[in-house]
Amino acid sequence: MEKENNVKKNFLVLVAIFLIIVIGGILITQQVGKTPEEKSIGYLKNYLKRIDVTNATPTKSNIALGQTTLKDELPDIDQYDLTVKGNEDSDRYINIEIFSSPEKSGDGTDGWLKEVAENFNNERYTISDKQVSVSVRNISSGDAVDYIVSGKYVPELFAPSNELWAAMVEAKSVNLTKIADSLVQNTAGILISQSTYKTLESKYGKADLSAVVQATTNGEISFGYTNPYASSTGLNLLISTLSYFDSENPLSENAKEGFQKFQENIPFVSYNTMQMRSAAESGSLDAFIMEYQTYENDPTLKNNYTFIPFGIPHNNPLYACGTISEEKRELIELFAKYALESEQQSLARNYGFNQNIESSDSTKYDGNTILQAQQLWKEEKDSGKPIIAVFVADVSGSMSGTPLSNLKKSLINGGQYINKNNYIGLVSYSSDVTIELPINQFDINQRSYFNNAIQGLSASGNTATFDAIMVATNMLLEKKEEIPDAKMMMFVLSDGETNVGCKLEDATKVVKNLNIPIYTIGYNANITALGEISNINEAASINADSEDVIYQLRNLFNSNL
Repeated sequence: MEKENNVKKNFLVLVAIFLIIVIGGILITQQVGKTPEEKSIGYLKNYLKRIDVTNATPTKSNIALGQTTLKDELPDIDQYDLTVKGNEDSDRYINIEIFSSPEKSGDGTDGWLKEVAENFNNERYTISDKQVSVSVRNISSGDAVDYIVSGKYVPELFAPSNELWAAMVEAKSVNLTKIADSLVQNTAGILISQSTYKTLESKYGKADLSAVVQATTNGEISFGYTNPYASSTGLNLLISTLSYFDSENPLSENAKEGFQKFQENIPFVSYNTMQMRSAAESGSLDAFIMEYQTYENDPTLKNNYTFIPFGIPHNNPLYACGTISEEKRELIELFAKYALESEQQSLARNYGFNQNIESSDSTKYDGNTILQAQQLWKEEKDSGKPIIAVFVADVSGSMSGTPLSNLKKSLINGGQYINKNNYIGLVSYSSDVTIELPINQFDINQRSYFNNAIQGLSASGNTATFDAIMVATNMLLEKKEEIPDAKMMMFVLSDGETNVGCKLEDATKVVKNLNIPIYTIGYNANITALGEISNINEAASINADSEDVIYQLRNLFNSNL
């Protein structure tokens, strides 16, 4: 009897081995000869079989158009650090605040203005028997413009990277008075790999902006730049590129048509410099933009890339904002004179400024032209092709309370910045996945469905983030069949804590070869986990806390949708 049992066991083992070999052979055979995209779709179909999906019934809600202003969207100014804090205004003290771009008001090699302000404060100058000081707030030029033109918070001084931002402020009927043409000299540039530099020299005779624009338009190089709504160098590149196509009128139909062709071969526009640097380090970009001061302070960049100057100079002008009292006006002039002294200018060289790198464009651009160029970019950055996007909202128990409340507010507000020719869908997830809204054109009806679906979200259960990503990917692919020339993207809004269902490696196998960028927005989040998702296809990961999430999503949607 025992012998018979052993024979049966051995037989069953052999059968099991045979089945494993046969099934394994079938699976391997199924993958042979397939493209990476086809393999990814095969993986996706297998994963979808394991995922429970519910289809909600969309209903409409009223849309309150235009009720949220920029002033409402902006977070409290304390979200931006005072890297130098002067004395409080009082009967004994006079203090002024400077909005300064980050390359000169941050830490380390980005701290020139910070050190100058500290040195100035240590001098303990007096005006009208009052000790004077300056405070420096580290804020990007684009964000600074929003605070100033909205009136949410207006400093005494504004020190952007270049003059384009001041022209925009003045176009919004805000009074600025130029105090100094230039605090320190910097230059916008294109960093280009050494092999690509040689190729452009050989083909175009010179590796400059003209060659880069032509090579990009012809699909010969992969070129990246940053969001011109937020980045000084990105804005400079936008204006320079439009002017390349039509130097007389950068907003003409010729300029627009040329820009569309150029933009067709841009893999993506980076939400920020960090995202662009990551793409460059991965080898997916042959060239990208950056200021010379940053390049000068990074040995790795200097060893691997050649710097090509372009556009208007980043001369870091200084402006007084609005009406200033006589005492503060005297303090402003005293500080400007101090910053321009030879000792402080020599110090600037140590920080990578004042390197005598000539810019190629001395044009003065009108503020309204710049504002219209930004709008043209938003409309044409995808070369007239629509975007298909799915928002993936975490409604697990850990999102209960403030995180989910902020998610709802930010998504509903952000809807007003989505172009109506784009196609938008919504998925929510906890332990299971719900298709709240199938993908359709984001006209007023779809936006009404979108808002109502968001308002109805509630939190409970576990967190199956990657299950939801699989479902959203399938939605994108199905819509892509209807609109073959559309661009796909996904936005995952979560606290980052996945604990059930598919895993990161599963999503990577599916999404990587389909080239679907996944932008992640964290709400009091495990930002490292979300960053891993965005890194699959080099999208941005945003840490949006309870104070600034509405403004963060506004900027993200402006640059991508």
